[in-house]
Amino acid sequence: MATQKWVLDPMHSEVQFKAKHLVISTVTGSFKSFEGSLETEGDNFANANITFSLDVNSIDTNQEQRDGHLKSADFFDADQYPTITFNSTSFDGEELKGDLTIKDITKPVTLEVEHGGTATDFYGNTKAGFEVTGKINRKEFGLTWDGVTEAGSIVVGEDIKLIINVQFTKQA
Repeated sequence: MATQKWVLDPMHSEVQFKAKHLVISTVTGSFKSFEGSLETEGDNFANANITFSLDVNSIDTNQEQRDGHLKSADFFDADQYPTITFNSTSFDGEELKGDLTIKDITKPVTLEVEHGGTATDFYGNTKAGFEVTGKINRKEFGLTWDGVTEAGSIVVGEDIKLIINVQFTKQA
């Protein structure tokens, strides 16, 4: 069976994250610049080889000062570690396992995947859509900054929720 390559369509994809703030509310952010691909055997996505990377400097939480802090050495240290990467190790169609690298720290992660389907666009391109969700502990990836308010509240939660909606285009 022939290997089929699919390339991420950034115009129809988004990468979001959610973190608890003061343990009482949630702050949502996103990364605006990313790329990825997947390779399949034929048109079956199970066992696909998936690679993904994003530009840390494209982080956007709708608050410039917070974005600057997240890019600083307190968090992502974007000058030294400008890219976050993911390489799959297995995919059964619903559960995606792989190696996530943040700040040169690589850890295995498991993400849930919902395949939205496959369709042909106005230009005859075959597209496939997926929603990928999961949770990571930021401290396991060297994002260890902690702030505590005068009242003793933790400023940023450890668990980060990931919500990734991606659309891939089948290559000819």
